[in-house]
This record gives sequence, structure tokens and C-alpha cells, in this order.
Amino acid sequence: MSVPLWIWLVTIGVFVAIILADLFLVDHKPHAVTIGEVTRWVLFYIALAVAFGVGVWFFQGGQYAGEFFAGYITEYSLSVDNLFIFLIIMSSFKVPVVHQHRVLLVGIVIALIMRGLFIAVGAAAIEQFSWVFYLFAAFLVYTAISLVKQAIGHEEEEWKEGRALRWLRKAFPVTDDYHGAKTTVKIDGKRWLTPMLVVMVAIGLTDILFALDSIPAIFGLTQETYLVFAANAFALMGLRQLYFLLGGLLKKLVFLSYGLAVLLAFIGVKLALHALHENEVPFINGGEPLPVPEIGIAVSLIVIVGVLAVTTIASLIAVRIKPELAEQGGAITAPPLARNKEEAARIVEADEAEHAKSPTYER
Repeated sequence: MSVPLWIWLVTIGVFVAIILADLFLVDHKPHAVTIGEVTRWVLFYIALAVAFGVGVWFFQGGQYAGEFFAGYITEYSLSVDNLFIFLIIMSSFKVPVVHQHRVLLVGIVIALIMRGLFIAVGAAAIEQFSWVFYLFAAFLVYTAISLVKQAIGHEEEEWKEGRALRWLRKAFPVTDDYHGAKTTVKIDGKRWLTPMLVVMVAIGLTDILFALDSIPAIFGLTQETYLVFAANAFALMGLRQLYFLLGGLLKKLVFLSYGLAVLLAFIGVKLALHALHENEVPFINGGEPLPVPEIGIAVSLIVIVGVLAVTTIASLIAVRIKPELAEQGGAITAPPLARNKEEAARIVEADEAEHAKSPTYER
């Protein structure tokens, strides 16, 4: 698949324009979001991804379109699991309701830039060293096993400030309180950072850890760098609205970890077969390719969609039969989602009152 430079530039330009439009339309007047507003934005981003995939099919053929859709669905699915950590980060920093949209948007932009670097490095490594596929396959299978162990042990997902954030606090003074949407503020002639900037950086940097399994996973579905980037961009851009829409549903997806583990293991096996088929490692079959079967993109799509559907349906049925299963998610607080503008105003008022009588965030 040959993608000229101007296509890359146009694609990136369109993504930037969409992000700016999103920022202006949603965040120029901070507010608590409503169900209708979030639903419309989620459908908008999904429609954009579908339109892009149709465009790929029209100009490049069904093979590449299938690879894009498989990659996009996989990235979006892995992102849903990551929302647990985003919920914990938001709760730890006690982000005001009216600013959660902005925090997520800037954090996701940081994540997209970092993922772009990861993708570039991964593509270069694959181009030069075919044995990288063996490493990707082994890592995905290992991650799948870790997910299952975590699910069986009912371990709660945790988030702790990493070295980067600790260094940020040490290098720059950080205020205890939020100052509207400002990321920095001058106090007595001295420039201070606000918790708004710290939480944005926290979400952006935390996504790097998520990319460690999602980037190898999508390279197992397509080696086209352009499609890998596009799938990641669409998944991340739609993640912000999904955060609000699925916040209350996340606890009910009790089998999500098992489903994602199956997907990662499946893609790991697919990568291993591809690596053997293209083998150049001297100590495996004398450096010659092995005549092993490869898993086509059509089969991959069926498996991905099927596993996610079974996981979701089974989770909802299990929680309906045994409601206490939903409590295994720990004390994760879903973001507030209003039914109408009047309820949104009441949510903001209650949130402001809560912030006025309690510390802004937990260090």
C-alpha cells in the first residue's frame, strides 16, 4: 500500500481540524455533559471511522479496508479497558465536572503524539528486523495470560504517580486548587502549575503503558503504517466521549478482561504464524520460511467481532443474574451524565459545592 506524503499531511491536518472543532464546540463553554450530547459525538466519531474505512476499500481494495476495520475495532476494544484507569485518575485528582472534557481531550492529544512515535519506531523495527514479530507475539500472549490471572484473582486496577509526574512536582510548584481551566497561574509574581496540567500529563503518559500491548496487537493485523496510525487516531479520538457514555456500564462488563485476553492471544498466534511464514532467524529451520498456514483478515475480523459480542452479552447476562459481580470493580466512580440541561446545571452546582468544602485532589 503506497501512501504519498501529501495524503499523510492531509490526514493529519483533518485530525487536527476535528480536534480543534471538538475543543471549540464542546469546551468553549465548560459544562456537565448530557446523554444526548455524548451519544451524538460517539456516533459521529464512529461514522468518521466507517467513512474512512469505506474510502480505503474504494481506493485500495477490500484487503486493506478489512485490515483497517480489524485494527480499529481492536484498538477501540482495548481502549475500553483503559477507561478504568482514566476513571481512577480523574477521581484521584478530583477533576471538576465542567473540566473533565478538556482534561481528556488534551490528555488524548498527548497520547496520540506519543503513540505516533511508538508506531514510527515499530514500523522501522519491522522493516529492518523480521524477528520482531516473534517478540510481539510472545509479548501479546504474555499479556493475555496476565489479564486472565488478574481477572481470576479479582485484582483491582491501580494507578500511582510515576517518576515523570513526581519530577514535574519537584521541578515546578503546583497549586493545591484548580483555577478554572488554567494550566498555569501567577501567584505573588511566581508562576505555578495547576492540577489541571498535572492530570492532563498523567492521562497522556499513562496511555504509553497501554500502547505497549495495543501497538503490537495492531501490527499483528496490518503492517501498513498509515492504517496503524489511522486506526489508533480514530480509536483515541472517540475514547473521550466513550468515557462518559460507558462510565456506568464498565462495572457490568465483568468478562471484558477475558475477552481481551482471548483477542490478544489470538493476535499473538497470528503474529507467530506470520513470523514463521516469513522466517529469517538462523536457528529456526536454518533461516528458511516454514510452510505454516496464515490467518486471513476475514477470519480475524470474524473472531474479533465475535469475541467482543460474546463477552459483552455474557457479561450483561451474568450481572443480571448475579448483580454482586458488578461490585468487583472496586470503588470506581462513574462520571456524571445528565439527562437534560437542567440536570447538568444541578450536577455542576453540586460539584462546585463539594470542591468548596474538601481538598481539591489527593496527592
